[in-house]
Amino acid sequence: MQRLWSVDRPVSVREVLEDLQRERDIAYTTVMTVLDNLHGKGLVRREKQGRAYLYAPALSREEHTAGLLDQVLSQSGDRGATLLHFVGHMSEDDLAELRSALDHRDPSDAPDTAR
Repeated sequence: MQRLWSVDRPVSVREVLEDLQRERDIAYTTVMTVLDNLHGKGLVRREKQGRAYLYAPALSREEHTAGLLDQVLSQSGDRGATLLHFVGHMSEDDLAELRSALDHRDPSDAPDTAR
């Protein structure tokens, strides 16, 4: 996913492979399988171009991370307590960033809170 997020266009298996091979030896079929699995899980979208597929993230890195955080919170018996513990471990800089984000949040963007 990191490789797909680092480019702002759909990429082929070959392009991802070449990028990864700068750091380690990896097989084309391995990259193809991983991208196919990510597509099957809905994490990437793909479009056919000629005989190959081009892959792109289905969500931004931030959207994906927020979804992971929501999954973790949904597994907690007490979302509020979990959030308080999380916030209690944040740095002052992160707290300031959180306050700023909350101050600039559009209430109409809030999800339905009926769980």
